[in-house]
Amino acid sequence: MLPELLETTNLFYLLHRIDIDLAEKKKLGGCPYCGGPLHHSNYERKPRGGPNNLPDEICIRLSFCCGREDCRRRTLPPSTLFMDRRVYFRGVVLIVLTLRQHSPRENSKAQLMRLFGVSRQTINRWLEYFKEIFPYSGTWKRIRGMTSVDVGNDELPGGLVIYFTKHIKPVEEAVVRCLCFLSTN
Repeated sequence: MLPELLETTNLFYLLHRIDIDLAEKKKLGGCPYCGGPLHHSNYERKPRGGPNNLPDEICIRLSFCCGREDCRRRTLPPSTLFMDRRVYFRGVVLIVLTLRQHSPRENSKAQLMRLFGVSRQTINRWLEYFKEIFPYSGTWKRIRGMTSVDVGNDELPGGLVIYFTKHIKPVEEAVVRCLCFLSTN
């Protein structure tokens, strides 16, 4: 059920729409450094893992640049589509790791590599990130209290995805809500 979500453009359209809304909220707040006006400074990404027929506008990372001459700093709004500087869509990372963590016999690294076109080294880096870095990040510390204590740091991100899929139906809505939750700043 989870892998099929990544084959539909509907999920990516919805996440793109959510990103636009998050960007508009960020823009209204002004520059986080000086309070100046924010101007669009979007840039093209070439993300991997989504359907082949995604339109170009979904592959744009929404971004802002301060309009004050003495500041001009760049700022990024939260994103449900993109995860930091990673090449793969955020949803791909979550689904691959959830499959690997919660059914390792059915979803070996070799099978996930074939299914999603992700290298073994990339899967290992993602697992290491969620084991060693993310549990101690500011993002997780801020949002940790908004989820169940049943989701342990050692189960991230798969435990979080499973938590959302148990409590929210259909699965597409659960994954979207999980991605929104993780994009909280």
